[in-house]
Amino acid sequence: MAHRKWLMLATAAAMVLSLAGAAQASGIGPASGSAAGSAAGPVTVRAQAAAGCGFTPAVPADRFKGVPVFNAAQAARPYTAKLHTDQGVITFQALTAKAPCTTFSFRFLAEHQYYNQTHCHRLTTQGIYVLQCGDPTGTGSGGPGYSFNDENLAGATYPAGTVAMANAGPDTNGSQFFFVWKDTTLPPDYTPFGRVTSGMAVLEKIAAAGDDDQNGPGDGFPTLPVDISRVTVGPN
Repeated sequence: MAHRKWLMLATAAAMVLSLAGAAQASGIGPASGSAAGSAAGPVTVRAQAAAGCGFTPAVPADRFKGVPVFNAAQAARPYTAKLHTDQGVITFQALTAKAPCTTFSFRFLAEHQYYNQTHCHRLTTQGIYVLQCGDPTGTGSGGPGYSFNDENLAGATYPAGTVAMANAGPDTNGSQFFFVWKDTTLPPDYTPFGRVTSGMAVLEKIAAAGDDDQNGPGDGFPTLPVDISRVTVGPN
């Protein structure tokens, strides 16, 4: 279990989503400047992002596509992402103004086909209600070969339809992310970077089928396989 990256199921304030065992794991807390960035306007957020995304080589480096070089003009372009799965299409709007580093990274990976032919490896149906994806190894321990900083954490909440990053502590984001399929209470430690605009019925269908409880009651591999054939991004 110590070497699995997953959304850790716990209770109340101790409840966290983590990717345990990552080489870059550290303590819990927001990235430097993220609270101020969330309160400021989009221009201020992007200016902070240009200086503070913190894209850094890290292990593991599964399907390594390189380390992104932040470009503020590209990061500012709004986009919609579509995950084409064997259970249906899930579409979300990227929060490029609020989470420019995270949405820049997701677009970088999607455009390099990083997520193609992967699957969502974890579903939780008790306490927290999420579907976790983004690990090309399908084990919960994979990563893209780099990490980057948290953002958009001040006052973060996780209602149904939220798309957010899984992590191993502050500023350890990689490729793994999760969909919230039912309103969930979590500490504001996981960068929200998207909102589902289509496909909630797909997520609810996956959740209704349950999981195999391999990590504990209501926490395991989805009973309905969620294979991602491809992820496409395009303008809103």
